Amino acid sequence: MLAPAAMRAPAVAAVVSPVQTYLERLHARHAGLATGEVATYIPELGKADPDWFAICLATTDGQVYEVGDARQTFTIQSISKPITYGLALEDQGYDTVLGKIGVEPSGDAFNSISLHPETGCPLNPMINAGAIATTSLVAGHSPEDRLARLLSVFSHYAGRELSVDESVYRSEKETGHRNRAIGHMLRNFDVLTDDPDGALDLYFRQCSILVDCRDLALMAATLANGGVHPKTGERAVDQRVVDSVLSVMTTCGMYDFAGEWVYAVGMPAKSGVAGGVLAVLPGQLGIGVFSPRLDARGNSVRGVAVCTDLSRDFGLHFLRVSRSSRSTIRAEYDLAHMRSRRLRSERERQALDAAGGRVRIYELQGDLAFAAVETTLRRVVDAGAGIAVVDLRRTSRLEGCAPALLASLAIELGRAGKRIVLVAAREHGGLVRHLQEQLTGEGLQGTLQSFTDLDPALEWCEGEVLGCVGVTMPTATTLAEHDVCRGLDPDAIRTLGTFVEPRRFEAGTMIVRQGDPADEMYLLVSGMVSVTLDLPGGERRRLSTVVPGMVGAER
Repeated sequence: MLAPAAMRAPAVAAVVSPVQTYLERLHARHAGLATGEVATYIPELGKADPDWFAICLATTDGQVYEVGDARQTFTIQSISKPITYGLALEDQGYDTVLGKIGVEPSGDAFNSISLHPETGCPLNPMINAGAIATTSLVAGHSPEDRLARLLSVFSHYAGRELSVDESVYRSEKETGHRNRAIGHMLRNFDVLTDDPDGALDLYFRQCSILVDCRDLALMAATLANGGVHPKTGERAVDQRVVDSVLSVMTTCGMYDFAGEWVYAVGMPAKSGVAGGVLAVLPGQLGIGVFSPRLDARGNSVRGVAVCTDLSRDFGLHFLRVSRSSRSTIRAEYDLAHMRSRRLRSERERQALDAAGGRVRIYELQGDLAFAAVETTLRRVVDAGAGIAVVDLRRTSRLEGCAPALLASLAIELGRAGKRIVLVAAREHGGLVRHLQEQLTGEGLQGTLQSFTDLDPALEWCEGEVLGCVGVTMPTATTLAEHDVCRGLDPDAIRTLGTFVEPRRFEAGTMIVRQGDPADEMYLLVSGMVSVTLDLPGGERRRLSTVVPGMVGAER
């Protein structure tokens, strides 16, 4: 049986998060996607292995999931643009920056010369013209000082110290003739007020900062977290600036693919020609994808495919807003701190106090969208309990990803010799049927239990725990063994026996009703008796259940 194995040992096997399992399958699904070409117009970028491929997801509370070549370094390229734009806003203020750089989508390629026909200002900071103008606004007393400030800000976003890839920097500088032409046009319109070489040099270095896919996810999560790094707790950028940065990423971050991206994926994002894609779901998570093969627009082919699937499968489109903003986990406790209404003997109570930690209960509330489900899954996996009870009585809606992730959790628990118990799951359409079908397909039919209310679920869990620690529940007792006779000598018990009258009741018989005169006392020696309360609407709630050896009722 699954339950005894799960209950005897703290952990039979490691349980993998369903989110991690999903990412591994997603990676395998797109690893064979071989369309697109590695960028070669910057010679150093052409040396990248076209098969490099990584996916990372970071939540706003610091959980990171990664698969593939997540620690393979590459240069950040144009993904640097929104970060530098935020720095320019902080250094120079909104009036100065908006006076030089617009925020309108250009609909053009990233390296297009898109300038306003009257002012000569770049249309937005995400195209190269706007990014070069943005870099010129980074404050500093010298080129070295400006580079140091830039690297410091990028390092705060990543949560670790970053550096410039000198070989890529030299390659960009030697071949960046189009960017030089853009720089001189900006100088012609006084968008750049100094020799453009200084701004161009810093721009080439900025694009050559080394990162990995994990860095991208944490940078995105920092933006999702209002500018505060989810692991270090350090602020990288002001909250007001985050709003502005995410706005231009939404409308301009994917260049002439921006409209299709928002339609299909629905997250502020930025791509880079080294193969990185960074996407942000405000308040919830950040996504990083790395794959060097690019499409005709300069976006990672696998990166676009992965983000499209993530958005669809997990319901991440930023216009899909959950109806509840409350904390998902309303309460979390174990069986040592919350029991069913079934009364227990002293021996049973002691056993449950000692072993109750083997069962963990999670009371959920609100809408279960991806971020809410992910938090719950993580808590269940990290706790490592033999039985996880998921109480859905207060949940209002399960988003599209919830059933699949809960099914994956049940499978992972079953493989590790553990169980999952759902409460009030049948109120959510075919959730129980879906989970049972998935578990049956994996040969794990005994993994799932489902109850309409928490109380019977707790009672079932208590029975599992007591059975696994060798404490048997009495089915019958004698008068001498009854609690009421504790401390009496044998003669007194025999005398009492002459006054009692055996009574038998069929299952489901009502013995005592509210308002009946209290003129009799029942000593339960076999079976079980429950005390219930009738509620409005016909519902009946159990107040307690007594077992042999206890006083059953008074009349």
